[in-house]
Amino acid sequence: MARTAGSHSALTAPRIREVAQSLFARHGFAAVSMRQIAAEVGVQVGALYNYTADKQSLLFDLMTAHLEELLAALDAEPMPDDPLAALEAFTRFHIRFHAERPDAVFIAYMELRNLTPENFAAVEALRHRYEDRLSAILAAGQGSGAFRVEDPRIATMAIIAMLTGVNTWFRQTGRLSLGDVEAIYWDMTRRMVAAQG
Repeated sequence: MARTAGSHSALTAPRIREVAQSLFARHGFAAVSMRQIAAEVGVQVGALYNYTADKQSLLFDLMTAHLEELLAALDAEPMPDDPLAALEAFTRFHIRFHAERPDAVFIAYMELRNLTPENFAAVEALRHRYEDRLSAILAAGQGSGAFRVEDPRIATMAIIAMLTGVNTWFRQTGRLSLGDVEAIYWDMTRRMVAAQG
């Protein structure tokens, strides 16, 4: 039987986000109803509106929370001054961070089309802040002669797409450990941009 609205409210809000994230990742945003989310959480559907205005707001909150967490984690990551060392640190960070959050990553990339224009612009601004960090590393390496990069912005998009792709196939129970994957992807990333092999 569903709990009444307001019961265990400190636990309900995080549980709504957790359930919505799982359902959106599994079935797609468009296919999931607020009624499904409520049923999975164990509350009346009307109780959801004590925590979120609507499904769009819930999607936007999930995306922005993921990106803000990503930016905060990157800020906490020691980043060397040397462009090659900084690129390695970024590469390894990106793979580790995203591998631990497959549902959030899937939603952040695949559900952009379901955001309203205003929400899309806000999410894109957060994404650009993250991408700008890699672009700055590549531009510094280009300036020092350590990297052969025609356009740091295009190289940024290519590298992030390649690194994020790990989430589509990596499994903890697979042949390679996450550390193995980091090392292989770092070698590929280095070869893409290094002035010398």
